[in-house]
Amino acid sequence: MIGQNLFRRWIILAGISVVALTPGVAARGNQTGHPRVTVLRTPQGGIQPQVAVDARGVLHLLYFKGDPSCGDIYYARKAPGAAEFSDPIRVNSQSGCAIAMGSVRGPQLALGRNGRVHVAWMAAHPEGPERAAPMLYTRLNDTKSAFEPERNVMQFATGLDGGASVAADKFGNVYVVWHANPQHNGEAHRRVWVAWSSDEGKTFAREIPADPFIEQEPTGACGCCGMRALTDEGGTLYIFYRAATNEIHRDTVLLVSRDYGRHFVAEWVAKWELNACPMSTDFISRTRLNTLIAWETAGQVFYARVAPGGDKISEAVAPPGPGGDRKHPVVVSNARGEILLAWTDGTAWQRGGSVAWQVFDEGGRPLSQKGNLPGLPVWDLVAAFAGTDGRFTILY
Repeated sequence: MIGQNLFRRWIILAGISVVALTPGVAARGNQTGHPRVTVLRTPQGGIQPQVAVDARGVLHLLYFKGDPSCGDIYYARKAPGAAEFSDPIRVNSQSGCAIAMGSVRGPQLALGRNGRVHVAWMAAHPEGPERAAPMLYTRLNDTKSAFEPERNVMQFATGLDGGASVAADKFGNVYVVWHANPQHNGEAHRRVWVAWSSDEGKTFAREIPADPFIEQEPTGACGCCGMRALTDEGGTLYIFYRAATNEIHRDTVLLVSRDYGRHFVAEWVAKWELNACPMSTDFISRTRLNTLIAWETAGQVFYARVAPGGDKISEAVAPPGPGGDRKHPVVVSNARGEILLAWTDGTAWQRGGSVAWQVFDEGGRPLSQKGNLPGLPVWDLVAAFAGTDGRFTILY
């Protein structure tokens, strides 16, 4: 039973308001009132956790472990009321084929029809067309006992660099998304590509470009920045990424498709003039009423709401404070409409930092629940989810 003691300790401590599993490290934050926030270390010393909760309340956990340049991906789940996570399962069949360097290239997961788990990641080894890094995908098998052997879904659009993403809906559609430039002629000519499956990931069509305005006004894509894809309850597909127009306009752009990835409309979310790659990540999550997005601009993190099935975005909300070193935000909501925005603070290339968070009420006003926890490992990210009791949990 791999790492069972660590998984058992994770669950036992989950009832405490703020928990640090690293000896000598304590959280700093105001936890008065509701909801409470729990901060937990990823089991087995893993990094870059990804979480999702399905319709039955099962918590699904994905994380990276090993050498950041050639490590492995693990998966575990916890049923409602269960005292422990399931034993972790290695996701990748080829050992050491995942990468975590830069904090933007790690694996992502999505839940599809009947709660099936789908995972996609940028591979560590050059095995694709022209020996380009392949875009790998796998899914949990029918018995939920193991993952199928990973496949390269990239048939044409080579030139991977920053992170990719995966989305799935209850209708059996699965989308693997990445940005690349087959011509290898700079960030300003990178495009967003989508490989679509209509049969739960059994087969994928050849990838197509998702950015509809590239011929008239090329936006590019920031080479070392991550991206996110998500489907809402009605099957609308969202893709959130950072542009690189003329290699100086690092604006965040939201693509929205209401016809299963065949056509997209675009909404510019936030502008940023920068003649460099900020190595940032974006985030999308679903709530019962709308979609939430989170991003970084110039060292500050923000979140906003997106209207159901549409591309209308609310006014951006930032946590109190000047920012400066805030990166890699995640945003989730509980059943009361309260919102947790969590992020990394002080991270940089080959440098860890701390976990920070702020809770907001339904109207976007900051509540007293906020904090900062040092000890974030190098290349690590944060993940978060809301429990049925309205409490939030952050993993790092």
